[in-house]
Amino acid sequence: MTVYTWDYLNSQLRAGINLQSEEMQWAMHELLSDRAPKDELKEFLLAMYSKGEAAVEIESAIREMLSFSLPISITERAVDIVGTGGDGAHTINISTTASIITTAAGARTVKHGSRAATSKSGAADCLQALGVNIDLDGKEVEETVYKLGIGFCFAQKFHSSLRFAAPARKELTVPTMFNVLGPLANPAQPKAIALGVANPKMMPVMAKVLLDRGCEGFIFRGDDGLDEISLETTTTVLQIHDGKIREEIFDPRNLNIDSSPISELVGGEAEYNAEVSRRIFAGERGAPRDAVLLNAAAGIAAFKGDFSLSVEQQFANGLVLAAQAVDSGKATALLENWSKLTQEIVSRRS
Repeated sequence: MTVYTWDYLNSQLRAGINLQSEEMQWAMHELLSDRAPKDELKEFLLAMYSKGEAAVEIESAIREMLSFSLPISITERAVDIVGTGGDGAHTINISTTASIITTAAGARTVKHGSRAATSKSGAADCLQALGVNIDLDGKEVEETVYKLGIGFCFAQKFHSSLRFAAPARKELTVPTMFNVLGPLANPAQPKAIALGVANPKMMPVMAKVLLDRGCEGFIFRGDDGLDEISLETTTTVLQIHDGKIREEIFDPRNLNIDSSPISELVGGEAEYNAEVSRRIFAGERGAPRDAVLLNAAAGIAAFKGDFSLSVEQQFANGLVLAAQAVDSGKATALLENWSKLTQEIVSRRS
């Protein structure tokens, strides 16, 4: 690997020049090897933020991250339902709850997530509050996927080398490239994805990255700024499949979903959000259920892959299956079984 310097890379970024693949890989290798001085790394992250991440930079960074990650092998088709965060809405854990419903509806789901960064409860926090042991390695996550159809790759465990970036990130007041990299760096590398993106400028960039990596599914952003499918307004959806990106505008009212303000989806600490999830699984109606079912519908549609249909029809089909998974009690049963299995797996170690 060619040796570069932080001064050189930062001068390129400040000039608005995208880094070449080898340059980005060098920077990530230095970072993940704990050889990146904090001040230089802060300058690098700020310069990257000001310029805006390019697809080649993201792809190169992900390759390097995966080379450092814990190994895991899920060969069957699977889907990840994930969001970038950063929308400032502080909602309940929509994609985490949706991932359980998606699996209960017949999909195979491998979710990647971490603790809260821009909210009070991240995916890991919520799952812990729901009784799921998140401290599993690759082989153990594989076991839960093969037995139950669902697994969780805890980012801090699978990408432990990212801790070396934490001091620099904590001193910055702007989002960094890791807000983009996290949702794309699932170590299981599932084929299908339902990805919520808060920053509209990053939607086409992330779509290109996913296409280049051979993924398919949906990238969406509520037109109110939510990194989920919105209940309050329409949602812009990019479908990625077969080397093509197709944009559609999705309106939940066309599926007889009532309009609801974001304020009805505001969450809290992990225990609160987990209780909302349990109430949804138990059949409670209202905006939280509607939001979770819609996002589960996107996950189901991504897994099924009926991409010749319109986005609206795919989501409509997924919505039926998502509602059935909840109302039949399958989602509740899956959560109970997942919790028991993860606790049993961890107990075997001692």
